[in-house]
Amino acid sequence: MSASSNSSKPGSRPPTNPKPTATNQQSRGDSASEPHAPPPPNPNTSGSRTKSRNPSSLNNEDSTGSGSEDGVGNNGDEPVVGNVNKFCAVPPGYSNKPKRGHLIFDACFESGNIGRVDYISDFEYDLFIRPDTCNPKFRVWFNFTVENTVEGQRVIFNLVNFSKTKSLYREGMTPCVKSSSRPKWQRLPTKNVYYYKCPDHHKNYVMSFAFCFDRQKDTYQFAYCFPYTYTRLQAHLDAIEKKKYSYVKRESLTSTVQQRRLDLLTITNEENLDPGKRQKVVGVTSRVHPGESPASFVCQGLIDFLISNQPEAQILRQYIVFKVIPMLNPDGVYLGNYRSSLMGFDLNRHWGNPSAWAHPTLYAAKNFFLDLDANEDVNVQMYCDIHAHSTLMNGFMYGNIFEDSNRFERQAVFPRLMSNNCDDFSMANTNFNRDQVKAGTGRRYLGGAMNEDALCYTLEVSFYGYMTSTSSQVIPYTEEAYIKLGRNFGKTFLDYYRMTGVIPEKIPSSISLKGNSKKSKKLSRGDTGGLMEYTSNDSSKGRQYLTAAVSQQ
Repeated sequence: MSASSNSSKPGSRPPTNPKPTATNQQSRGDSASEPHAPPPPNPNTSGSRTKSRNPSSLNNEDSTGSGSEDGVGNNGDEPVVGNVNKFCAVPPGYSNKPKRGHLIFDACFESGNIGRVDYISDFEYDLFIRPDTCNPKFRVWFNFTVENTVEGQRVIFNLVNFSKTKSLYREGMTPCVKSSSRPKWQRLPTKNVYYYKCPDHHKNYVMSFAFCFDRQKDTYQFAYCFPYTYTRLQAHLDAIEKKKYSYVKRESLTSTVQQRRLDLLTITNEENLDPGKRQKVVGVTSRVHPGESPASFVCQGLIDFLISNQPEAQILRQYIVFKVIPMLNPDGVYLGNYRSSLMGFDLNRHWGNPSAWAHPTLYAAKNFFLDLDANEDVNVQMYCDIHAHSTLMNGFMYGNIFEDSNRFERQAVFPRLMSNNCDDFSMANTNFNRDQVKAGTGRRYLGGAMNEDALCYTLEVSFYGYMTSTSSQVIPYTEEAYIKLGRNFGKTFLDYYRMTGVIPEKIPSSISLKGNSKKSKKLSRGDTGGLMEYTSNDSSKGRQYLTAAVSQQ
């Protein structure tokens, strides 16, 4: 796979270089050597484009037809309804059997999203994101395939109807791509992706990228970020369940409107669940916003760590009960929505008063955590909701503001420990607030509804990448890097509970330490592992702040 290398104009627009808000740096990451991109579309040439929106709609490659997609007329302002289905983009007036090189677009698959394709020329296509179901407000996530290509065919794809203008595309983020012969996702090089205001689309922001199809028999897939589907989650949980771990229990809290499972994992040693034994509980949820696929990779990393044989995980399971809901919005994920449920609701604004009929997963999750908190044998100590962020870099956390200064200070401890464990975690982006617009979120609602010992957070991770304290270059996230953040998130619980005295400093004799890592040696002799060390940019005030918070627990 490669980006287009044609130095001449590939489309019908003049080769005038625009000044888009995008990076034209050298490519980074997994991509092989990439030639120079062709000139991007010129945002200053309005009205010079000839569009065809009467491509063939194919059930297979041998059938042709005319007529437009459902819900799309000849007016470009009309709504986009439904995903394209084996949609062959052909020149205006063409009515014969599609030739090789007439691109066939498809988004009728799980988590797919492209609602319309406009043929501009053999080299250029405008693509319209289908809005979230029952909610035209959100148009961000895309995920589609292209086939029937010619080897060496160069194209420019323009995503023309984003609902958000502020985007990490301004900072160098690029779409992800894979093909049928190369199934590992990789990001396109930044030099071939442009983000700019376009007069042809009412001065909306457009993201254009150049690409060269290098294998004729391949089907290519493009996405906003690495997809993580409902089916993938089910396969992963099925594999865990088949191992019959004594310390993992899987159950379904409820079913969605479309009858998908709302899975709950309980991860702890069996004796912690004995009747009458006081439980210390940590709750974790993820993927309430379906387009935020990085959250699922982080959650998988957390789950995989907690069920592993690593000494830290064994210790945590001996003292803490983890309740994990990996996917709060299965219908939205399956349908390829960005932010909404099947019925068009942003579930993370309805924690205060969810409906059993309209928001069944949220209704079940809310009641589950409140019932836990009301149980005299349970102490819910922490809750965290995992998200992905579309405008900021790194991993970071949001917390609440409390009138009780002791409680407010205590919640600063965990993010500090996260920053010690994760090179990609940013304390600068970490923020504590009580914005009214966030009142319906899980963090805000449960933070006010549960016991005063419970600390509630949102863990965010960038759709794009991170910068470390030693480098100003952005390092793009990979699937593996997201999973690693989840593992480090899990390890931070051990640091936190050892620091607060819930877990003793000395390792119980029942825990078998494997390996000779420095971490294991420190744990085995009861060392704190340097948890109170700080980076050079931490002020003395910050040190006193954290030390005081710890001493009050």
